[in-house]
Amino acid sequence: MSYLIMCRSLTYAQRVANTLERAGIPARILRSPAEISPKGCSYSVRVGGQSLSRTLTVLAQKKLPYLGIYVGQRGNGYREVEL
Repeated sequence: MSYLIMCRSLTYAQRVANTLERAGIPARILRSPAEISPKGCSYSVRVGGQSLSRTLTVLAQKKLPYLGIYVGQRGNGYREVEL
C-alpha cells in the first residue's frame, strides 16, 4: 500500500520529497492522477504505507503544506484519507 501526498506545485512536491528523504523516508514525485487533482496541474509525493505516521510528523515539524493525502484502492482509484 502507498499514499499520495498532493501538493499545489512541483516546487512544493520537491520540498516535501527532499525533506522526507533527508528524514530517511523514501519518497517519489509524480503528477497527481486526474481523478484527485482539482485543477489537473498538481504534483504528488508517493510514500509507503508503513511510513505515513512518520511522514505526517515530519511534515508538521517542518511546517510543509499539502492539499490532501490519498490512498490507492486496488482497481477502484483513490480515496482521501481523513486525518
